[in-house]
Amino acid sequence: MANTKRARKRPMSEINVVPYIDVMLVLLIIFMVATPLMTQGVKVDLPQATAEQVEQNDKEPLVVTIDVDGLYYLNVGDDPKTGIDHELLVQRVAAVLRYQPGTPVLVRGDAAVNYGAVVTAMALLQKAGAPSVGLVTDVLDE
Repeated sequence: MANTKRARKRPMSEINVVPYIDVMLVLLIIFMVATPLMTQGVKVDLPQATAEQVEQNDKEPLVVTIDVDGLYYLNVGDDPKTGIDHELLVQRVAAVLRYQPGTPVLVRGDAAVNYGAVVTAMALLQKAGAPSVGLVTDVLDE
């Protein structure tokens, strides 16, 4: 009977972290889904001082122009001097940003254009995936 003694089981001294990892992944997914729903409006980086010239980038910027009548023009495409609608603007900007990420996006609005048209253009650019949008201005004559 001495040979048939049972071997004593030692207590396990490891912590099972798998359930904690599962909970963290679920929380991560919840926050990733909920965060875009909480942001409202158009994100704009406002200058904190007088406007200075933007540093030059090696990529040619996308320029959305808004004329006095509120028509949109894009400097890429078949004819940059032909007005385009909202859907075509979003499609073209999204395509350029998909193939050339990091391309600067600028908005040139006429001084007499309705403010709503500029905000609409910025919202469309955000919808197309532009991470930030710059505004083109003339130098102030002093």
